[in-house]
Amino acid sequence: MTPSDKLIVALDVPNALAGLEMAQKIGPAVTFYKIGLGMLTGGGLALANELKQEHGKRIFLDKKLYDIGNTVEAATRGLAEFDLDLLTVHGDPHVVRAAVEGRGGSAMKILAVTILTSLDRSDLDASLICDGTVPDLVIERAMRAFEAGADGVIASAHEAAFIRALPEAKDKLIVTPGIRPAGSASGDQKRIMTPEEAIQNGADHIVIGRPINAAADPRAAAADILSSF
Repeated sequence: MTPSDKLIVALDVPNALAGLEMAQKIGPAVTFYKIGLGMLTGGGLALANELKQEHGKRIFLDKKLYDIGNTVEAATRGLAEFDLDLLTVHGDPHVVRAAVEGRGGSAMKILAVTILTSLDRSDLDASLICDGTVPDLVIERAMRAFEAGADGVIASAHEAAFIRALPEAKDKLIVTPGIRPAGSASGDQKRIMTPEEAIQNGADHIVIGRPINAAADPRAAAADILSSF
């Protein structure tokens, strides 16, 4: 895996036109883009298809699917037709199993969300999530997701090393959001780490949005990050 493959830029912009413009500003050094739920009504799938088919980019569709098994399976089957690289679902075993079934023979990899990097223990308490530290719950959810067939997990870089040490994590992907270059504002993220720290902790891919999208020179910002690992 080349350094450019390790960086996934989150196109956290309102619509497909803004997303394409941002990708053009960033330039050829970045090969992997994330398109999330915020662009669902702004042409996100059309942008994914254009970046993939016309510009040769890799695409991470971050939809975090969660529903009954039949619905998740049907949604994943439809999304698999877009020749995507990565798709997120929530890490509940029944959701992961349904997504793997819906993916069928496509090459799209299913990533299970463990616990969102914007949440801490107080947030889990408010949601009536069982007792335990955030790292312990993340590791347990990752293990169960792998057992259900997930190709990888989404987790904070703080837990990446512990997940990488699991026997079940062999040949699995660890993708870490909540990444902030040194000196960047944390925004709404609570469990953050720098790009180089995340890679050292065992992450295969790091996801960075605002520090690049909001930079005066997005291309230079991306280049600085790529040069750090």
